[in-house]
Amino acid sequence: MKRFFFPALLLLFYGSCKNKTADLSGNEKINAEDFFKAFHEIKLPLTVVDSSLKNFGDSTVISKKIFTEFITDTAIATVERNPDKNFTIHPAGIIHKKEQDFLLTKFTSGKKVQLSVFVFNDKHIYLTNFPLLNNAGSDGYTYSASITEEPTFILKKEKLNVNNTSSYNRNGYAYSAAANAFLPVLHDSNEDTARINEIINPIDTLPSTNRYSGEYVGDKRNFISVRDGKSALTYTFFIHFEKNNAACIGELKGMMTLTTEKTAVFNDSGDPCVINFKFTGNTIKITEEGNCGNHRGITCPFDLSFKKKTLPAKKLHK
Repeated sequence: MKRFFFPALLLLFYGSCKNKTADLSGNEKINAEDFFKAFHEIKLPLTVVDSSLKNFGDSTVISKKIFTEFITDTAIATVERNPDKNFTIHPAGIIHKKEQDFLLTKFTSGKKVQLSVFVFNDKHIYLTNFPLLNNAGSDGYTYSASITEEPTFILKKEKLNVNNTSSYNRNGYAYSAAANAFLPVLHDSNEDTARINEIINPIDTLPSTNRYSGEYVGDKRNFISVRDGKSALTYTFFIHFEKNNAACIGELKGMMTLTTEKTAVFNDSGDPCVINFKFTGNTIKITEEGNCGNHRGITCPFDLSFKKKTLPAKKLHK
């Protein structure tokens, strides 16, 4: 048995060195793999509320020296309102995707806490960041950040009114590799009375001379406007629909591309939503293929059919 003792000891020593936790104090230089290991993978979907932000994530501290080896000083300045003030950095979690990693990072300065997300590509190269949540609100609203599986980052504020009703604003953002930025993909609010009482068609004044351009209408609150695109194969569209007495609302503006003579598709980079369009006679049929939850209520998918509105004939003048 003695002859096995020394090799076993070496194996134990090798294993302990391999599993050794990286020093994040800044006293030793670490590689990207060790840096990323400090961020534990989080399960989605996830919601974090401003009141519980202080206890969210890991208690591990990453020194600014280590942090800025992988993320620039200017990036920290965009998320820390007063970068000259002392603050600690904590790894709050990581979201692994095929081409990007999203590092949730918490900045703490006294009682103030801020949560931000930093994006890296699959080569561990820093791309951009986006502030998600802080606990500095003093306007009576409860603030929260929710992350879906795509991931989409939904920022929400809500308060209870004196008449026991609630007021809220909800805005969703998704990372776009093409733009290397977080782009808005969702807006929902019951405080915007102008939006509730009047539907603003953002493409109403665009040209509508091509074959499928025009108004396809169910009623004044259920329609799709189609306008000329950049080429004969593309159309700009705006959909608005309301189901179940406006309990479920959907709205989307985008560009559709013809795939055949009578079919088209909306498939925007960075947006998980895919919508198919089919033109039959004077009818347009719309079906949802991808995950379009960012543009509609939970219980009302894009499964619609509208007839084209016939414009009145122009009178001939002698």
